[in-house]
Amino acid sequence: MGSLSKQLETIWELASDAHTAIQRDFADIDPLIGVSQNMRKQGIPADVMTIDCLRTRKRIIVILHDQQPGIVSYQFAGMDSDPEGDFESLAFEKVTKQTIYQWIAQYFKEPL
Repeated sequence: MGSLSKQLETIWELASDAHTAIQRDFADIDPLIGVSQNMRKQGIPADVMTIDCLRTRKRIIVILHDQQPGIVSYQFAGMDSDPEGDFESLAFEKVTKQTIYQWIAQYFKEPL
């Protein structure tokens, strides 16, 4: 993988901190965090981070577009299907460890 952008590195660190807290607070949620630069390899100037829950097959997709450096796009999706519909947007500075923690806790705890 190429070098990570500063924003992707920051989001990754926040997600890693949230992951640690989730593992402490929820024995049944063990999220997997991944980073992909495949969109960039396909000519789309964006990086992707996914947070997966293998038990529920749910996925949180986070996209950082180069053209929107102050915006984080995200969507709650499934691991076994392509994203559908529009992504939500949030100002980059509003995304915190607690934001990501809440996304994981609320989305992955919902019934199947």
